[in-house]
Amino acid sequence: MVSFGLDPVPKPRKTKRNKPTAKQRGAISKEVYAAALERSGGCCERCGSTEGLQCAHLIRRWKIEGRTTVNDVAMLCGPSVNSGTCHHYADYTAGGKQWAENYRKTLYENNQE
Repeated sequence: MVSFGLDPVPKPRKTKRNKPTAKQRGAISKEVYAAALERSGGCCERCGSTEGLQCAHLIRRWKIEGRTTVNDVAMLCGPSVNSGTCHHYADYTAGGKQWAENYRKTLYENNQE
Protein backbone atom coordinates (compact mmCIF):
# COMPACT_ATOMS: atom_id res chain seq x y z
CA MET A 1 0.00 0.00 0.00
CA VAL A 2 1.27 3.44 -0.90
CA SER A 3 1.34 6.05 1.84
CA PHE A 4 1.09 9.72 0.90
CA GLY A 5 2.02 11.07 4.29
CA LEU A 6 -1.59 11.80 5.16
CA ASP A 7 -2.28 11.23 8.82
CA PRO A 8 -5.98 12.15 9.30
CA VAL A 9 -7.14 13.34 12.67
CA PRO A 10 -9.86 11.15 14.15
CA LYS A 11 -13.33 12.67 14.10
CA PRO A 12 -14.57 13.95 17.44
CA ARG A 13 -17.07 11.80 19.27
CA LYS A 14 -20.67 12.63 18.57
CA THR A 15 -22.28 14.28 21.54
CA LYS A 16 -25.94 14.26 22.35
CA ARG A 17 -27.87 17.48 22.31
CA ASN A 18 -28.71 18.65 25.84
CA LYS A 19 -31.52 21.02 24.92
CA PRO A 20 -34.55 19.96 22.85
CA THR A 21 -34.93 21.66 19.47
CA ALA A 22 -37.64 24.24 18.83
CA LYS A 23 -39.52 21.64 16.80
CA GLN A 24 -39.43 19.21 19.72
CA ARG A 25 -40.51 21.89 22.23
CA GLY A 26 -43.33 22.99 19.93
CA ALA A 27 -44.70 19.52 19.25
CA ILE A 28 -48.35 19.28 20.26
CA SER A 29 -48.97 16.01 22.08
CA LYS A 30 -52.23 14.08 21.80
CA GLU A 31 -53.04 14.99 25.40
CA VAL A 32 -52.54 18.72 24.79
CA TYR A 33 -54.61 18.55 21.59
CA ALA A 34 -57.43 16.71 23.38
CA ALA A 35 -57.42 19.17 26.29
CA ALA A 36 -57.51 22.17 23.92
CA LEU A 37 -60.37 20.60 21.95
CA GLU A 38 -62.29 19.94 25.17
CA ARG A 39 -61.69 23.51 26.38
CA SER A 40 -62.96 24.95 23.09
CA GLY A 41 -66.04 22.74 23.00
CA GLY A 42 -65.36 21.89 19.34
CA CYS A 43 -65.55 25.53 18.24
CA CYS A 44 -63.01 28.14 17.18
CA GLU A 45 -61.86 29.97 20.30
CA ARG A 46 -61.88 33.29 18.46
CA CYS A 47 -65.00 33.31 16.25
CA GLY A 48 -66.99 30.25 17.34
CA SER A 49 -66.93 28.49 13.96
CA THR A 50 -66.89 24.69 13.83
CA GLU A 51 -65.33 24.49 10.34
CA GLY A 52 -61.74 23.31 9.82
CA LEU A 53 -60.49 23.47 13.40
CA GLN A 54 -56.73 23.36 13.93
CA CYS A 55 -54.63 23.47 17.06
CA ALA A 56 -52.64 26.69 16.69
CA HIS A 57 -49.67 27.90 18.72
CA LEU A 58 -50.30 31.15 20.56
CA ILE A 59 -46.55 31.68 20.91
CA ARG A 60 -43.71 30.90 18.52
CA ARG A 61 -42.08 27.50 19.05
CA TRP A 62 -38.64 28.96 19.68
CA LYS A 63 -40.05 31.04 22.56
CA ILE A 64 -41.48 28.04 24.42
CA GLU A 65 -39.33 27.18 27.43
CA GLY A 66 -40.24 23.56 28.16
CA ARG A 67 -42.82 21.49 26.32
CA THR A 68 -45.99 22.85 24.74
CA THR A 69 -48.85 22.98 27.23
CA VAL A 70 -52.57 23.44 26.72
CA ASN A 71 -52.10 27.13 27.62
CA ASP A 72 -49.75 27.60 24.66
CA VAL A 73 -52.29 26.56 22.01
CA ALA A 74 -55.81 27.43 20.90
CA MET A 75 -58.30 25.72 18.62
CA LEU A 76 -58.77 28.07 15.68
CA CYS A 77 -60.53 27.75 12.35
CA GLY A 78 -58.03 27.25 9.56
CA PRO A 79 -55.95 26.48 7.64
CA SER A 80 -53.39 29.13 8.45
CA VAL A 81 -52.50 29.61 4.76
CA ASN A 82 -56.02 30.83 3.90
CA SER A 83 -56.56 34.50 4.58
CA GLY A 84 -59.82 35.14 6.39
CA THR A 85 -59.37 32.31 8.90
CA CYS A 86 -58.61 32.86 12.56
CA HIS A 87 -55.46 30.73 12.34
CA HIS A 88 -54.15 32.99 9.55
CA TYR A 89 -55.14 36.07 11.56
CA ALA A 90 -53.27 34.84 14.65
CA ASP A 91 -50.13 33.84 12.70
CA TYR A 92 -49.71 36.59 10.13
CA THR A 93 -51.25 39.86 11.31
CA ALA A 94 -50.11 42.29 13.99
CA GLY A 95 -53.58 42.40 15.54
CA GLY A 96 -53.76 38.62 15.55
CA LYS A 97 -50.39 38.24 17.22
CA GLN A 98 -51.51 40.67 19.90
CA TRP A 99 -54.78 38.74 20.32
CA ALA A 100 -52.84 35.47 20.67
CA GLU A 101 -50.51 36.96 23.28
CA ASN A 102 -53.44 38.37 25.30
CA TYR A 103 -55.41 35.13 25.02
CA ARG A 104 -52.40 33.11 26.20
CA LYS A 105 -52.00 35.42 29.22
CA THR A 106 -55.69 34.96 29.98
CA LEU A 107 -55.37 31.18 29.82
CA TYR A 108 -52.38 31.19 32.21
CA GLU A 109 -54.18 33.54 34.61
CA ASN A 110 -57.32 31.37 34.63
CA ASN A 111 -55.29 28.23 35.37
CA GLN A 112 -53.41 29.86 38.28
CA GLU A 113 -56.55 30.02 40.39
